[in-house]
Amino acid sequence: MEILQTPENALSHTTVTAIINAPIEKVNIADWLLNLPDAEYQRCSTQHIGAAISTTYDGEPVSLNVETIGDALMVQHYVAVEHRPDCCRMLSISDSITKGGRTKVQVLWELKATKIDDNTTLYTNEIQATATPEMFEYLKEHNVNLADAAASRQAASDAHNHEETPNFAKSIENKALTGKYNQPF
Repeated sequence: MEILQTPENALSHTTVTAIINAPIEKVNIADWLLNLPDAEYQRCSTQHIGAAISTTYDGEPVSLNVETIGDALMVQHYVAVEHRPDCCRMLSISDSITKGGRTKVQVLWELKATKIDDNTTLYTNEIQATATPEMFEYLKEHNVNLADAAASRQAASDAHNHEETPNFAKSIENKALTGKYNQPF
């Protein structure tokens, strides 16, 4: 799957950071994400509906996420194009379902851990959404211009990212320190 991101089809780009109070040597974002229980995913945002793990036909890990972003129900099929303890790069052609109908949007989700000091790690949650050819058709049919769609998506995606990132960081921290997901925040 190729990344479609160009200035002409960008919908949103949001980056939020949070502190993980654990040494980077104990942090394993790939293990955390690619084994994330549904209940833990739901705890990390009021907009998270469900999550599961699968694989592609080629055996690549897939994180399936269902959530709302603004007024859109998103069904995301994130293929792990890169998965290491310090970084996951996930790419999805996601279903976006609104009261106006259904379309597709490409989402690139990057989760990164960077060492701050011996006991602290910086977590970065970066999300880029890109209009697909299906999205351009949808916008044309509904008489919506890309700039308006992008402004709406940017606001919704940024708000969502600000809610989930600190909770993801706390969940990653709990997993790093205890080996468990279900520690209270």
